[in-house]
Amino acid sequence: MGGVMRLVQRRLGALGWEHLIAGEARIGYGYGVGIGIGIGIGLRQGRFFGSAASSALSVSPCWSQSLSTSSPRSLSLSTGSSTSFSSWSSRNRSGIRSLLPLIPQRSCSAHARANNPNKMADRDVLPDNIKPSHYVLSLRDLDFKNWTYKGTVTIQSEIVKPTKQVVLNTLELKVFNAKVLVDHTKSEQSWESSNVSYDTKAQRATITFDNELPVSKKASLVIEFEGIINNEMAGFYRSKYKPAETPAASVPRDDEWHYMLSTQFEACDARRAFPCFDEPNLKATYDLEIEIPDDQVALSNMPVKDTKPTKKGWQLVSFETSPVMSSYLLAWAVGDFEYIEQLTDRKYNGKQIPVRVYTTRGLKEQGRWALEHAPKIIDFFSEIFDIDYPLPKSDLLAVHEFTHGAMENWGLVTYRTTQVLFDEKTSDARFKNAVAYVVAHELAHQWFGNLVTMDWWDELWLNEGFATWVGWHAVDHLHPDWQVWAQFVNEGMENAFRLDGIRASHPIHVPVRDALDVNQVFDHISYLKGCSAIRMIANHLGVETFLKGVSNYLKAHKYGNAKTKALWDSLAEASGKNVNEIMHPWISKIGHPVLTVSEEPGKIAIKQSRFLSTGDVKPEDDTTTWWVPLGLVGKKGESGIAALSLDKKEDTILDVDSDFYKLNSNATGFYRVAYPPSRLAKLSTQLDKLSTEDKIAIIGSTADLAFAGNSSASALLTFLQGFQKEAHPLVWSQILGCLGDLKSVFGEDKEIKKGLQNFAVKLIDEKVKEVGWEFPEGEDYLAGILRKDLISSAVANNHPEVKAEALKRFNAWVENPEANAIPPSLRSAVWRAGLDDNAVRNVEVLKNEWFSTKAIDGKLIALAALATVDNADIIKDNLIPFNFNTSPPQNAVPAADMHVLGGNLALHAVGRNLQWEFMKNNWDLAVAKLGNPIVVDRFVGLSLKTFTDAAILDDIEQFFKDKDTHSFDRTLETAKDRIRGRAAYKKRDSEALKQWLSSNGYF
Repeated sequence: MGGVMRLVQRRLGALGWEHLIAGEARIGYGYGVGIGIGIGIGLRQGRFFGSAASSALSVSPCWSQSLSTSSPRSLSLSTGSSTSFSSWSSRNRSGIRSLLPLIPQRSCSAHARANNPNKMADRDVLPDNIKPSHYVLSLRDLDFKNWTYKGTVTIQSEIVKPTKQVVLNTLELKVFNAKVLVDHTKSEQSWESSNVSYDTKAQRATITFDNELPVSKKASLVIEFEGIINNEMAGFYRSKYKPAETPAASVPRDDEWHYMLSTQFEACDARRAFPCFDEPNLKATYDLEIEIPDDQVALSNMPVKDTKPTKKGWQLVSFETSPVMSSYLLAWAVGDFEYIEQLTDRKYNGKQIPVRVYTTRGLKEQGRWALEHAPKIIDFFSEIFDIDYPLPKSDLLAVHEFTHGAMENWGLVTYRTTQVLFDEKTSDARFKNAVAYVVAHELAHQWFGNLVTMDWWDELWLNEGFATWVGWHAVDHLHPDWQVWAQFVNEGMENAFRLDGIRASHPIHVPVRDALDVNQVFDHISYLKGCSAIRMIANHLGVETFLKGVSNYLKAHKYGNAKTKALWDSLAEASGKNVNEIMHPWISKIGHPVLTVSEEPGKIAIKQSRFLSTGDVKPEDDTTTWWVPLGLVGKKGESGIAALSLDKKEDTILDVDSDFYKLNSNATGFYRVAYPPSRLAKLSTQLDKLSTEDKIAIIGSTADLAFAGNSSASALLTFLQGFQKEAHPLVWSQILGCLGDLKSVFGEDKEIKKGLQNFAVKLIDEKVKEVGWEFPEGEDYLAGILRKDLISSAVANNHPEVKAEALKRFNAWVENPEANAIPPSLRSAVWRAGLDDNAVRNVEVLKNEWFSTKAIDGKLIALAALATVDNADIIKDNLIPFNFNTSPPQNAVPAADMHVLGGNLALHAVGRNLQWEFMKNNWDLAVAKLGNPIVVDRFVGLSLKTFTDAAILDDIEQFFKDKDTHSFDRTLETAKDRIRGRAAYKKRDSEALKQWLSSNGYF
C-alpha cells in the first residue's frame, strides 16, 4: 500500500516512516513513531508509512494491523452476534460508536476455518464453485444524513460445479434480493434466492436457492443491497476536513467540518462496500456507476464514460470498464474536488496520458510537486519494465483521513494529504522527499501488484518489497543529488534490522490464513527487509540484468497472479544464476546474520550466526545458513570489491590487507558485522576510506551490538567521538539517532541523561554553529536537512546558545506569527523550546496552532512537539484527554493521527506511564476512539514498546489476558520483546555508562 506507510504508511506508507524530534529517539527497539510522512517505509505507505529516521517529524509505515472482533453492526441471520439492520443504522446515524463490541472485524476469513467445507491446506478461501469475471456495480441514494446508500451489483460468473448455494463476502451490508440468471444456448433462466444468511465472523453471505444451479459458463448473480458510508477509514467511508475555500453547497458538513467520500479496500474491505468475491486471485473487470450531487465530482479507476441527470440536483456518473484486477484495487471517491494536470512525455497508443492531482477545493496548487514527478515516473517505469502504462489516465487523490500513507488503486491512487501535497513556503523539507518517494512507490504498484498480483496474501512482500526498491530506484533516477540509497540504508535498512532482530519477528514470506495475519504483516519486514533482499540480489546480479528478469516476469504474468518462485525463475533465466537457492533462506527464514570477524596476520576468519537484539541466541534460534555477499574491499591483488560470498557457517579469507579492509561495502548486504574492537578503533581513524553507506552501516552495527550485549554503550560513545568532524548529513542522522536511542533507554537516570545531553552538545557544537539558522535559496536538499537535524538535537539536548535562540524565535512568533514566521523545517525545534520554557501557557498556544494551521503538515508537527512535555499534570489533565476526546472537534485529535501524540508521549517515562494507566483504566473508550483496528494496533505497539523496566511485562500480560488481542498479537509480542531487550540493556550497562560519562567529564 503503498501500501506505502500502508505507511505511511499503508499504508505507504506508510507511510512513515523515524523519530519526530531529532536526537531524541527513532523507530527501532520501540523508539519511534510512525505518522506516514517519511521517506522509506511502507507508509502502508500502503498502509505504507515512509521513514524519516532523523526527522523532527516521523512517519511510519504503513505497518498496519487490525483488531478483529465479532461485530453487532454486521448483519446476520445465522449467528447470535448480529443485530437488525434498523438498530445498526440508527447507531450509525446517531454517531455513537461506543466501545469494543462495535469495532468491526477485519479478517477476510477468520472464522472460515471452523465452518468452510472447501478450505485449502494453507489458507481459508471461498468455495470454488463460482468464478467471477465481470462486475457491474451501481450505487445510488447516497444519504448524507443517515450515511447510507443503496446499490445493485451484477456479477458475471462461471458456475463451475452444480450448487444450491453461492457464498461470497459481505460486511455491514444488508442484502434485499438476490437471483442468478443462467444464459443457455437459446434462453435465459432465472433462480430467485430462498434465503440469505450471514456469518459475521467469516464476513460471508450465503445465498441459498431451492433448486440446484447448473454448470454454466455464462451466469449472472444479481444482488440488491444497502450499506453505510462509515467513518472507520475502511470500505466506503467519509473523512472530515476544514475547507480551504468555500465548498459546493451540497457538501455534507458538521459545523466547521465538511466531508469527502472515498474508498479503502486493501486488504479485505471491498466487501464493506458491495457484495463480492474478495480474494486477490479472483480477478475480474469492473463497470461502475454512482449517483452524486451535480455540484460534486466522482472519480474512479477509469475515465468517466457518461453523465446523466437523475433527480433534482443529482446526476449518475458512469465509468469506462476497468482492466482485469483484484477486488482490493477497485476505488471511487466523491467530493468537492478540483485538479491540476500534466501529460506524460511519452505517448501510449499514440496519446500522452493525462496525470492529475485531485484535492478538495483550495489545495490543488500544493499538488505541484507530486505532479512534477508522477508523469516522469510513469514514463520511467514504462521504459525499465518494457511495458507501457496500461490505463488511459492516472489520478492522485489527497484524502483527509487515512489509516496509512497511500493506496495503489489502479488509476486512482489515494494518499494521506501529507504524502501527496507539499508547499515550499510552509512544509517541512522532509515532505519534499517523502512525496517524491511515496508517489513513486504507489506508481510502481501499477505494474508490480496491479498488473501482476500476488497469488495470495502470503506473497505480500512480493508487492511491497519490490515497490519499495523500485520506488527508491526511480527517485534516485530523478534526484541523484539526494543520495537516496544512503537514505535507504539510514532509514529503511536500519528499521528493518530492528524489527528483524527480535525473536517475535517473522520471515519475509509468512503463511497467511486470514486478514488478521494479512494486516499484521504490512510491516517493516514485508516492506523494508523485502526491499533490502531485492536490493541485495539486484546488486549481485547487476541492476540491468535484474530489471530484464523483472520485465520478463511481468510480461509472463500480466493481468494474472504469481508467486515468488516465478520471479526467481525469471531472474535466473536472465542471469544464469540459481536465484532461488540464493534467496530462499532470506525469504523463508526469520532473522538475519551477524558476521563475527577475527584476525590473524594476512587473513580473517568469518563466522555467521543469527543476530538477536536481546543477545540470548539459543541453538534452536541459529539453524539457518544464509548466502552472504561479503562485499570485501582490501583483498590483496584485487582492486575494488572482491567477488566473494559466504555460504556456510564459517570460513577463512586469505590475503587480506592488515592495514585496511571492510566488509559489506556500501551496505548492499542485509547483515551486521562485528569487527574486533581494535579494527573498529582503526576504522574510526580511516573514515576517508569509507563511503557514506559504510559509515551508516558501521555505526548501526556498533549500536545494535551494544544493545545485544556483544559490546557496550560506552564503546559506542567512544566510537562516535571520532565523527565530530563528519560532514555528511545522513551520517549525522544516524549518529543523532543512536544518541536518541541511548537517551530513550537510559534517560530515566537523571545523571546519565544529563551526561548524554552534554556528550551530544559537545559532539555537535562545532557543526551546529557552522550550519546556522538560515536556509539560503537554492541550497542543497541534504544541507537543509542537516541544519534541521542539528538544531533539533541541540534544542533537545539543551545546547545553551541554540536553545536561547530557539526560544527567542518562539516568543517572536507568538507575538506576530506573520512577521516572525519560523522556517518550516525548524518548527519542531522552536516549538519544543517554547514548551520547555513555559509548558502551561505554550501547550495552549500549540493546541490552537494545531486547530487553526493552514500548513498541510502543521497538525502533525504540533502534535509531535506537544508530546515532548514531561509535566505530569499537563499530560494527565490536558494532553491525554486531547488525544482521546471524541468531541468537540477543536479539542480532539482525529483517530488517524492519535499515534503521533501518543507514540511520542511514550518516548519519555512520564508520558508512557501516564498513558498506559489511562489505557488500562479506559480500554473500551480508547479502542472506540481509535476505531479502525489498524489504528488500534499501531497505537498499542507505539505506546508499549518504549518501556525499559522488565516488571511492566507482567502488568501487560495481566491486563491483556482477558482481552481479545488476536488482531494485534504479533505487535504485542514484538513490543514485549523490545521491552525485554531495552530492560536488559539498561540493567547491564547503566553503571558502566555512568562511570564512562563521569570519567570523561560529561557530568
